[in-house]
Amino acid sequence: MENTLFTQQCEVCHSGATRVSDEDLQEYLTEIPDWIVFVKNNVMVLERKYLFKNYKQAWLFTNKVSELAENEFHHPAIILEWGKVTVTWWTHAIKGLHMNDLICAAKTDRIV
Repeated sequence: MENTLFTQQCEVCHSGATRVSDEDLQEYLTEIPDWIVFVKNNVMVLERKYLFKNYKQAWLFTNKVSELAENEFHHPAIILEWGKVTVTWWTHAIKGLHMNDLICAAKTDRIV
């Protein structure tokens, strides 16, 4: 499969939007292999931890992820720590994973 997620744009999502199917999720995860999928508070999420040499590098990365989120109008949970940033994507409106989450995960990987 060719890399396609990072070239796509997020779409407006509403409470009736379709979640990513398990089959599609497994296929797209090949493009973002460092991300893990798990259930948190009864919601399927996509998460990755990024490691940095210090707090400032982690902070700069966090700012870039925030800019991506604003540009895509899709917002993750971001935890900033010394030398580490954890990014968690999911779609609040559907309480699960939407294509927007996979697109943003792929774009987040390209920031590093």
